[in-house]
Amino acid sequence: MLARHGRRVPERAGDSRDPRRMRARPSAVASRDVNQVKSRLQSLGLLDRAFAGATDDELIAARDALGDDHLDAFEQLVGVDADADEIRAAIARGRLDGTLESAALVLSDACLAECIEQLGDHADHPSSEQLRDVLPGIVEQHGLGITRIMLASTIAGEAPAAAIIRDLLKPDELVKLPPAEQRPISPIVQAPSVSDEDRAAIKAKRKEMRRKKQEAARQRREQAANARRS
Repeated sequence: MLARHGRRVPERAGDSRDPRRMRARPSAVASRDVNQVKSRLQSLGLLDRAFAGATDDELIAARDALGDDHLDAFEQLVGVDADADEIRAAIARGRLDGTLESAALVLSDACLAECIEQLGDHADHPSSEQLRDVLPGIVEQHGLGITRIMLASTIAGEAPAAAIIRDLLKPDELVKLPPAEQRPISPIVQAPSVSDEDRAAIKAKRKEMRRKKQEAARQRREQAANARRS
């Protein structure tokens, strides 16, 4: 044992501080591993429920709002031009290989960035009250489904605020998750490979659609801001 105030404390035979007695017993190590696995599965379960609670329209709108780099990453996970059923099927298949978490991270990244900005100096360790103050605006901007996915993703990522966010997802009237339930997933037929030319055309079309949607969203924000100033 190292001493207090820089001095070394003598060790007595049988002293509970003896390093030989501080080695973890195999049963303790096994118990810790089991608890970690259990916590991990619970976190993935919350993320499952967040995806299940999101509407198809919310998933597709969030995908269409992704920038080029994020969209490329998302399509690597779920496929090019995947519809909502295909997105759900891909994350269900990838529940334990990281696809579920990666898809959630990419899809909710803008939502997370907005939440961090709104929390400001409290972003690393927000209180329940501080989160409740900013979440209504986040939900209005990004939708309830994506906001839930963002919150559940921070828990799976073991963020410092994970415990507080986990508690919010249970009783909070705004963002609490729907009860766990089995959701049927349509069988997926392997899609034909997409040529580089077709992929480029799809990306160009998506880019133009995103530009129009972003411009429309910007105009709505400006109108809302002008209405508040009036």
